[in-house]
Amino acid sequence: MSTQVNTVLFDLDGTLIDTNELIISSFLHTLGSYYPDKYKREDVLPFMGPTLTETFTSINPEKVDDMIAMYREFNLSNHDLLVKEFPTVFETVRTLKESGYKIAIVSTKIHKNIEKGLKLTKLDQFFDVVIALDHVQNAKPDPEPIIKALDLLGSKPEEAIMVGDNSHDILGGKNAGTKTAGVAWSAKGKEHLMGFEPDYILDTMADLLDILKVNKG
Repeated sequence: MSTQVNTVLFDLDGTLIDTNELIISSFLHTLGSYYPDKYKREDVLPFMGPTLTETFTSINPEKVDDMIAMYREFNLSNHDLLVKEFPTVFETVRTLKESGYKIAIVSTKIHKNIEKGLKLTKLDQFFDVVIALDHVQNAKPDPEPIIKALDLLGSKPEEAIMVGDNSHDILGGKNAGTKTAGVAWSAKGKEHLMGFEPDYILDTMADLLDILKVNKG
């Protein structure tokens, strides 16, 4: 890294917390109500990453608001049952914070749902800056949410790395001018993410500490 990285931006779902089962179940529940027996598990994997509006508009433009409402109702009511953090996440985030790194969440979820996930996994204590879908006009891969997070942290793109499980995270980071790291535990698979040429691939979140040369104490 030519410029010293002092800022780490994290996607939330599928990156810090394992919401894969929750998201897949929420899509299958919603789509199954409108199109019984049409969608299987593998059919909804491409919907992980884009916003709900983008996904449901592509399926049924007439029913977007109703489908989003149904998805969110199921998602919230099953949240605490199905969500957990990925291994080494808590320790890594805590170490970064204690080491003086500026950290933020940049997600395509709405803010109240992000807060729910952060509180459940006790990660909320580490993040002062959270950029949600309802804070921006344009979601990732547009650079807007990443630039907004950097502005709030007082950081420059060349001092930052965007960490995520999806093409939207990698492309968003590239568009904003940050370094990028993909996570190997992405629901879409490590090979899929490598196709978007992130600067790094993390096999566990703790790999980030090695990349940034953080003293693990």
